[in-house]
Amino acid sequence: MAETDKSTTQQRPPAPGRNNLTLRDLCDALVSSGEITREDAERVLSANLGAASGGTTGRRHPLELVAIAAPTSQTSGRTLDLDRLTQWLADWAQQPYYHIDPLKIDTPAIARVMSYAFAQRHGILAVEITRDEVVIASAEPFVSDWEHNLQQAVRKDIRRVVANPEDIRRYTVELYQLANSVNKASGGQAPGKAGSQNFEQLLDLGANENPDANDQHVVKIVDWLLQYAFDQRASDIHIEPRRAVTQVRFRIDGVLHNVYEFPEHVGVAVTSRLKILGRLNVAEKRKPQDGRIKTRKPDNSEVELRLATMPTAFGEKMVMRIFDPDVLLKTYEQLGFSREDQQRWQDITARPHGIVLVTGPTGSGKTTTLYSTLKQIASPEINVCTIEDPIEMVEPAFNQMQVQNNIDLTFAAGVRALLRQDPDVIMIGEIRDLETAEMAVQAALTGHLVLSTLHTNDAPSAITRLMELGIPPYLIRATVLGVMAQRLARTLCPHCKAPGPADEQAWQTLTRPWKAPTPKQFYQPVGCLECRNTGYMGRAGVYEIMTLSGPLIRQITDQCELEQLRLDAYKDGMKSLRLSGAQKVAAGQTTVEEILRVTPESQR
Repeated sequence: MAETDKSTTQQRPPAPGRNNLTLRDLCDALVSSGEITREDAERVLSANLGAASGGTTGRRHPLELVAIAAPTSQTSGRTLDLDRLTQWLADWAQQPYYHIDPLKIDTPAIARVMSYAFAQRHGILAVEITRDEVVIASAEPFVSDWEHNLQQAVRKDIRRVVANPEDIRRYTVELYQLANSVNKASGGQAPGKAGSQNFEQLLDLGANENPDANDQHVVKIVDWLLQYAFDQRASDIHIEPRRAVTQVRFRIDGVLHNVYEFPEHVGVAVTSRLKILGRLNVAEKRKPQDGRIKTRKPDNSEVELRLATMPTAFGEKMVMRIFDPDVLLKTYEQLGFSREDQQRWQDITARPHGIVLVTGPTGSGKTTTLYSTLKQIASPEINVCTIEDPIEMVEPAFNQMQVQNNIDLTFAAGVRALLRQDPDVIMIGEIRDLETAEMAVQAALTGHLVLSTLHTNDAPSAITRLMELGIPPYLIRATVLGVMAQRLARTLCPHCKAPGPADEQAWQTLTRPWKAPTPKQFYQPVGCLECRNTGYMGRAGVYEIMTLSGPLIRQITDQCELEQLRLDAYKDGMKSLRLSGAQKVAAGQTTVEEILRVTPESQR
């Protein structure tokens, strides 16, 4: 998909063979195709006099030199960056353009197709391998002297594509280094012969030694895994033992993606290495454990990872949740609050004492909302204390305590201790039982603002949930200020979203029973390089905020009916999760399908 219209006067591409692109060839072709002006071409050539007649050997690719100059396209009016120039080159060479997505590359397979030395020498990378063909990415579409040798070696058809030279160079180094580290860590061990116990391999115990968790190759694998997750905007890393392999998956924008498959014993070593970094007991594999790691992202900013292990049928599974401290700096608008939502939420949390609840399933962003709220409440004049299980992110402005059930430091015991610490605001990670709920009520009655979470589907259900736990209705009326239910919905990629016709039936399903007027148009996911062809980039909150005012408070009795409470909350101004999501659809931020996926059906 090139950015330009072909000109009949366009310079003819050179014939395939040993023809490396020169900067002068490239500039002349860009001018003759009408992509840049002759003045831009001369500016690029004069700034790179030594590269005008040379190829890519030992130097930057000519495309990169043009991209550095950042000329403006005469056909599209946009700056010609490296990706657009690569698309133009693919069109000029009459070869398909290919964007390299490292999540979709089978690293062990590409290492078997050709050696690292061969790939480096010719500036090529195998990006797809099927039974009958190998797709080879190159930034030199007119160099073909390597094709015959490679075809003889792989015994498959070769299909050529043009890719960004910077990506080819980067991923050739990264993927071959990873494959080499995995191979060295494997030590030539056959699959399914690991020293870890699982219920199908009892006879093989002790047959081979596992690679050391501190082995340099294992260290490199772990470093690559973490940096790769940061680069791909992953929120969670899953390391999952299977029958003969260990599978690695990343959760990106709420959806899991397969990343890599390690040999089983390498996966065991990787998990052991991470347990060492997280200060967990490496020898204990029968019980779940929790830990944390603090490290740095590629941009040198700090990031925290929470580790959790669990014994499974084929070994020890680990999940690492990545907590970016930058979320604490997000405004309510960046979290996804509308102006009305923000006003209602601030009115509730500005009260000096009472209970404020955030509800939703695991992974719905409750903790992020609470941290961001506390961060905006906190000041030198206020003592903010938290009791969490575990501490998600360390924040200097808070006094944070972690639940430790092995020494009877439960949520309830923690709140009891915090009440003796002269707090102004208390955050309880989760209200799970009657004792914790009673301590939250006690804290609110004695003049403290208490923020906590519950696992319910919507806001009104939090009231009946407290009653089910055993809190009397009169105490709920006296203490609970408001409840907010929330979900996280993927937002459309701003680089590629496109307007489309409104689907009236889907819209009515979303807004039922309110029958909101259908927008004139919806925006649809398209997919581009920025969003990895998913059409979505990032997530935003969808909120249902119930403020307990006079009429609602009177509904909270022993005979409280959830449906009536919900109906009265709607009359009082509460918007359902789906209606809140519909506003984001109408504003072009997300899609009907995404809101229907993440929100429960509205009831009225």
